[in-house]
Amino acid sequence: MPASNGDSIGYTAKWRGEMSAPVILERRALRLNQNSEMPLFMFALAAEEIDLVADVARISRDEAGRLIGYQRPERKSHVRQIQQYLDSADVLFPNGLILALPDNVRFKSSRGPGASDGLAVSGVLEIPIPTDSEEPRPAWIVDGQQRSLALARSKNRRLPVPIAGFIAPTLALQREQFLRVNTVSPLPVNLVTELLPEVFAAPSPRLSAKRLPSALVDMLNMDPESPFVGLIKRASTDEQDRKKAVVTDTSLVEALRESLESPAGVLFPYRNMATGTTDTESIRKLLLIYWSAVRDTFPGAWGKPPTQSRLMGGVGIRAMSRLMDRVMAQVDIASSDAGSAAMVELRRVAAGCRWTNGIWDELGLPWNELQNTPRHISALSNYLARAYVDARSASPQR
Repeated sequence: MPASNGDSIGYTAKWRGEMSAPVILERRALRLNQNSEMPLFMFALAAEEIDLVADVARISRDEAGRLIGYQRPERKSHVRQIQQYLDSADVLFPNGLILALPDNVRFKSSRGPGASDGLAVSGVLEIPIPTDSEEPRPAWIVDGQQRSLALARSKNRRLPVPIAGFIAPTLALQREQFLRVNTVSPLPVNLVTELLPEVFAAPSPRLSAKRLPSALVDMLNMDPESPFVGLIKRASTDEQDRKKAVVTDTSLVEALRESLESPAGVLFPYRNMATGTTDTESIRKLLLIYWSAVRDTFPGAWGKPPTQSRLMGGVGIRAMSRLMDRVMAQVDIASSDAGSAAMVELRRVAAGCRWTNGIWDELGLPWNELQNTPRHISALSNYLARAYVDARSASPQR
């Protein structure tokens, strides 16, 4: 990027050191006195400058399976609508962006008694912009990615855009603020649940309850010993892998949350409420034993899309998870034959299951009319529980 006098893109640029050093974008700003550990700045950027300063951290996974980014995919129709408005006459665009700024930005306070009113301090914010186009942009968009895309494509290149920027040097902190910012306008549930295990502290008690189940779903989707490997559809799943990802992660998250939070749940005893600790290794072992037994008990129904197998749909996952609370109460997970023991228990109900064809006799429903609704989940769960209890009463010994 050549040195600029501000005419081409409208900012005051200064060279510092060698010609390869970053250009410094200077903007008048206010520093709000909110959090001494995390400075918050209010300033403006021209629409064309946003691309120079900030990028979008798309949610995906690297080759090692680690979660990167946190933003949902582009919503093209929404971006197009915003762009059409920006290109119209008499634009008023108060909807700004929230940026996570690097820790090498500098704020120079104005001098004099009028620089502060007790709420904010006026000054100049300096943001280094790399001169090499291959280098990453300094800031990340925490809120307003659809607006930023529309602004980048707008003909109104000099439109001033309000910006709120905070210093967040780590990706974990950016993710945490991303979740906080989007609690009023809800994010897709699967995006929230996938991000939660990656933040240091869940933003609210409501979200904290979902953090452990989401981490367990991550384990089930990535653990080589898990029958769910590659089968769970998460927000970061790319288009190619989505073809074989047949299980919705939100169904599994909710199923695990029920078992962890209900005193009747088989996972509940592994949480020490007094100390706040959890025996995650034992939970992992139990889940792998049970769901591997489910796969081996119903091989013809496993791994198929819900349109071909209701076992893999939300109604099947939720109902079989509730059955897990009963089945695994009878299995010693430390035993060498725990897998076989779980299958023995599952066979008590297997004959009455209609995952891929036929009619559920007691329910009076064809297999493909079972829907992922509270009424059908409850009906199927109750049926499986009754069938299991009756079978055990008739033949208690394995």
